[in-house]
Amino acid sequence: MTQDPIISVRGLVTRFGKTTVHDGLDLDVQRGEIIGIVGGSGTGKSVLLRAIVGLLKPAEGQITVFGKSVRDTGAEDYRRLRKRWGVMFQGGALFSSLDVQQNVEAPMRELLDLSPETRAALAAIKIRMVGLSDDDLQKMPSELSGGMRKRAGFARAIALDPEIVFLDEPTAGLDPIGAAAFDDLTAHLRHALGLTVFLVTHDLDTLHAICDRVAVLAEGRVLATGTMSEMLDVDHPWVQDYFKGPRARAALTQKETV
Repeated sequence: MTQDPIISVRGLVTRFGKTTVHDGLDLDVQRGEIIGIVGGSGTGKSVLLRAIVGLLKPAEGQITVFGKSVRDTGAEDYRRLRKRWGVMFQGGALFSSLDVQQNVEAPMRELLDLSPETRAALAAIKIRMVGLSDDDLQKMPSELSGGMRKRAGFARAIALDPEIVFLDEPTAGLDPIGAAAFDDLTAHLRHALGLTVFLVTHDLDTLHAICDRVAVLAEGRVLATGTMSEMLDVDHPWVQDYFKGPRARAALTQKETV
């Protein structure tokens, strides 16, 4: 018996003015998996993420998370849904005027009724979970390296003990060592916290290292879904170039030699 998907998207249409980004897009995400969302520039990878978490209203289609409609839900039901997922936007998207601890406390302050002492204690735990130290708690975002900012953004994404984490290009801008360390962190927290991870990325190393499945966005829809090995059999020019090109061969060779 197949488990119901934790995220289901049906017939999604999104437009910006006269430009149609998604045109009848369908996608299912299974509980507990890490799914990588890939596609060329302008295919709407981040737009899809924002539509799923309710930050963008599509022109048509249905999105359900935990079996609940995101598009048609009321304010209180949407608030309850938001407690069950966390989002890390590109670059970590930290509030520049808040220190690391205050950034991680922000969703708790908005969505939970906790004392300041409890918020601070929980934030410190999340910050340690992503590999930052107590010395980093009061640092401002401008004092952090790129990798540290992303880890702080990840800590904020798991602040509410979510069931789903959405990560938007989490390794972009990181050197190979930093990117690999972030991949390891993602895989570790998926297992430790029982997370489902929706991962927008262009990083082939990340796809090879931690993704259970890949969904390819092209021509306004999900062109194909499957494992990395299954992507090699997809007969489409962009998919072939992406998964069999020089960068793909280099990533696969590196994986095989590790």
